[in-house]
Amino acid sequence: MIELKNICKTYDSDGVKTEALLNVSFNINAGEFVAITGPSGSGKSTLMHILGALDNPTAGEYILNGKNVQNMNEDELAELRNKEIGFIFQSYNLLPRMSSLKNVLLPMMYAGIPKKQRLETAHKVLDEVGLTDKINNAPNQLSGGQKQRVAIARALSMSPSILLADEPTGNLPTKQSDEIIKIFENLNKKGNTVLVITHNDDIAKKAKRIINIVDGKILSDTKNETK
Repeated sequence: MIELKNICKTYDSDGVKTEALLNVSFNINAGEFVAITGPSGSGKSTLMHILGALDNPTAGEYILNGKNVQNMNEDELAELRNKEIGFIFQSYNLLPRMSSLKNVLLPMMYAGIPKKQRLETAHKVLDEVGLTDKINNAPNQLSGGQKQRVAIARALSMSPSILLADEPTGNLPTKQSDEIIKIFENLNKKGNTVLVITHNDDIAKKAKRIINIVDGKILSDTKNETK
């Protein structure tokens, strides 16, 4: 599903070059649950932006479902982000004046999906994350964990190839954090491909595979035998 080949990313600020990623290569197959972990400044957020087609590498190749992402124009990239990648962010990125239901409906509206299908899908994914009773609540009426569940439901609404979560539990207390990771585990059991970026070792250990990045390089890529 995902092929990264010798990905490099260099930032140039006033002539000062910073190597954020150095020859990063790995494959991710459909149905995997992978954690990308590493300390602050390790390059994992840069990698997340490249995987999410939000940024281009300086060198190397990124191939998603057989398509070379670097060869895409802005319209193609926008379509890729909307249809192939379900984003889940630490800050939730929900629209504050919209209910849970409307937040989930939004990507499907942009994609031109018929209203009846949008509503059916929205109710289905909100039920999947345990929020059937909160569909009319605005974000300010929800706990942090509930907001993140809405964000997961929104990501699921377009049936993406991959769920890409960037520090999805970073703002949550332990109990709510555990609930969110349990949702990812259940989604993965149903066949969803899940990729979590985290600095939290306890969260990473919930994944079936852990890729550890330090100083822009892959330090280790191991299967979690307990999973």
